Amino acid sequence: MAQEKMPVTVAIRVLRQHGIAFTDHLYSYEEHGGTIVSSRELGVEEHMVIKTLIMEDGHKKPLIVLMHGDREVSTKNLARLIGVKTIVPCRPEVANRHSGYVVGGTSPFGTKKAMPVFMEQTILDLPKIYLNGGKRGYLIGLDPQILLPILKPVLVSIATD
Repeated sequence: MAQEKMPVTVAIRVLRQHGIAFTDHLYSYEEHGGTIVSSRELGVEEHMVIKTLIMEDGHKKPLIVLMHGDREVSTKNLARLIGVKTIVPCRPEVANRHSGYVVGGTSPFGTKKAMPVFMEQTILDLPKIYLNGGKRGYLIGLDPQILLPILKPVLVSIATD
């Protein structure tokens, strides 16, 4: 059986440009399956699969939130932290426009627009995380510490169960 060719997305190009080591993980994408499906397909805890969420504040300024797959974002706490009235998830077509990726395949690397990144601080406690590689059904595994110099995220504590 021939080995499946791994995608080369904008995100992968960014990682290669920075000399970042990562592992490739293809899986069968399911519409609206989320991190439950990807964690099951990869055989890893959902907590280790990190969602890349495109949100916007009340002035329509986009931002990225990185969150554990088994947790939700307290948009109220995030809004309070950054000093805005509201934070809401972007509609899929708006998120696609901001990121340059299709929802379900959004990577925090190589987004179309530069956006501030807010990352749940406990992500750094994990030995390895799985993030979207820029295509539906494709995750990359890497050390979470490498996110700091590349994405320069603001570390936050905004997770809810």
